[in-house]
Amino acid sequence: MKIAIVQFPGSNCERESILAVKRAGMEPVEFLWNESAEKLQECDGYFMIGGFSYEDRSRAGIIASLDPIMNIIREEGEKGKPILGICNGAQILVETGLVPGLKNDQVGIALASNQRIKNGHVLGTGYYNTWTNVQLTAPRHRCVFTRHLEPGQWMAIPIAHAEGRFMMPDNLLKELQSNNQTVFRYCDDTGNPSPEFPVNPNGSIDNLAAVCNLNGNIMAMMPHPERTSNGNPIFSSMREAIQENNRTAGKPLLYKYPEHSLPVYRSPKNSFEFLVDFIITDNEAVSVENALRHLDIPVTVTRKTHWEVVLELEVNAKLKDDIIATGELFNSNKELLVNRTTLTNSISLLIRYKDDMVGRHKREVLRDWFHIEGIREIKKGVTWTLVPEKKTPNDILQQLLDTHILFNPYSHDCFQYR
Repeated sequence: MKIAIVQFPGSNCERESILAVKRAGMEPVEFLWNESAEKLQECDGYFMIGGFSYEDRSRAGIIASLDPIMNIIREEGEKGKPILGICNGAQILVETGLVPGLKNDQVGIALASNQRIKNGHVLGTGYYNTWTNVQLTAPRHRCVFTRHLEPGQWMAIPIAHAEGRFMMPDNLLKELQSNNQTVFRYCDDTGNPSPEFPVNPNGSIDNLAAVCNLNGNIMAMMPHPERTSNGNPIFSSMREAIQENNRTAGKPLLYKYPEHSLPVYRSPKNSFEFLVDFIITDNEAVSVENALRHLDIPVTVTRKTHWEVVLELEVNAKLKDDIIATGELFNSNKELLVNRTTLTNSISLLIRYKDDMVGRHKREVLRDWFHIEGIREIKKGVTWTLVPEKKTPNDILQQLLDTHILFNPYSHDCFQYR
């Protein structure tokens, strides 16, 4: 009974993943992203392991999700073979659309940047690791990875991620709940959920820790059951499902994928922008450019950080200088402020989180630590400029948007930046 331990550049959880598969009496087969597809097809199941594939460039999991090997994983999943994605593996499964499993594997969920909120205050964002409780909140036979657990039972297992906050439209969440696809939720030591930190360690909607596809053979889970014997039931359940060999073809969800608009960015009244460029080489832009070229979208890619600062009153030059002097919005050792420019024959997009906790946190820091008053709101974003080598921007814009490489429509807003 062979389980592929699927690894991309930056994966780093192979050892504990191998040990977890062995504890369940299965044979782990290490598989690198550039190995033969035949080796992958010979396996009985697949474990998309944790780590930081491609250094989480652009966002966690997106570049790995566009790798050709994921087409083989998709085909094997359609045969009913079990596919487990943990942490970065979960992010990859969500970005491929294998979870939750909409028609044509359209993206339906985002795993967004963590936000730790308590009593209305931002305690922190980004990477966080701790032990947490995850509770089975679906029938145990609903998913191939939960057969050896009982509904309501919870496990204490570790988390270690920066982008693990499940986000999705409310009507899709309701459909997943009615289908019992919301497999695991975060809970406290008495089995009760709370939307606030620390019970909910990343701000995930509905306290979600794991979601499966409609067929129940593919699961995306952010916590790490492979790092503790407490998580053994996940893998022994997988083994039992493979032994039974009761495979059924995958079925898509009925949820209708919405159309997403692309408005032109307009700065608000009484606001100013900071556009921050990199002094050092921007490896994130390089990785995105290489990934797009592999998808036959030859473009040159550059990236800048964008800050929008909205004031209570009119724009004040001193206030602007005071904000710059704090060093909170950019690091002058490796970044510099630049003017906004427009390149001909290019695509320029501004990407921002829908609920920008980083901007909110920066406003609180500037107010509480530096005593700078008069700021109504701060929003952080990223501008991407792409210059096509062969075609016009209009010819490749939709092709670019279809990759989702620059933003996930469920966690980000996207604007044309002119």
